[in-house]
Amino acid sequence: MPLYENGKALMRANLRAIELRQKVRSVAIGVLSEKQLTDINEQRAEEELPPIVAEVLFVGAHVYRSRVLKDGYEIEDIIDEAESALSELSEVIYTPYMTAIQNPNPRLDRLGNHVHDRMIFECTKYRPNPELFSTQPKGDWIKPTRK
Repeated sequence: MPLYENGKALMRANLRAIELRQKVRSVAIGVLSEKQLTDINEQRAEEELPPIVAEVLFVGAHVYRSRVLKDGYEIEDIIDEAESALSELSEVIYTPYMTAIQNPNPRLDRLGNHVHDRMIFECTKYRPNPELFSTQPKGDWIKPTRK
């Protein structure tokens, strides 16, 4: 299982602490599949960037600001998106501006959207570990209402 058994609990704890304006530390929440890691590192090698390792870290400040505060999603939505995106089936998306994985299989979210969950990585701050920088539920036409 790519998301560690305690991965959801660690993410939830960080996001709730951020909500309370407390400091958080990076926590290991899961791993990339062998294929995902190979695909990312092959692309990084072409660009003469150092390789990353499979273990994914999570802090949560950016995803909390962008998804919860800005977009109105719940903490549990972020956790669902991350769990789906970190699937072994997820495919690598690599551009000059981002490294991400996206689940090709749609997931029904709590608002009734069929979304393809995407996880965007920060691959330099905690090098060699990729950090879950953001999640995106691609295809979320029905948006949450502001609190």
